[in-house]
Amino acid sequence: MSTAEKIVSAERVVAAPPERVFELIADPAQQPRWDGNENLAEAAAGQRVHGVGDVFIMTNVGDRVRQNRIVEFAEGRRIAWLPSPVGEAEPGHLWRWELEPVAEGTLVRHTFDWSGLTDSTRFARAQQNTAAALLSSIDRLAALAEVGEE
Repeated sequence: MSTAEKIVSAERVVAAPPERVFELIADPAQQPRWDGNENLAEAAAGQRVHGVGDVFIMTNVGDRVRQNRIVEFAEGRRIAWLPSPVGEAEPGHLWRWELEPVAEGTLVRHTFDWSGLTDSTRFARAQQNTAAALLSSIDRLAALAEVGEE
């Protein structure tokens, strides 16, 4: 499988300002509300991300606890993290969100990049993160952001 095939993206315009959309992404406690993969169970309040190097803890469905280290950050515009089991090395897959202001609101691009994943036992799960699943997350995020919920 080529590197390009291991980078999956989806995008759409959300009729809300970038700041409102970003707040829903940068606050891990909000993420289970819009997760289109239906993989996230909960995150404690008070973990709002503010910069590269921040770490937030998320419990996935099945009670799998993950730490997520922020590796890209521009307030209101870009955020990306590398997940891993707590206390373990990052296996090499990355979640990225990019926001661009447009006349209609915000162009939201969501990317799952598993080109750095080296553990072949994780490949099948990584392949389940399709563009349709990523778009589902954007759609759910839009439903919250467009009515102004936070």
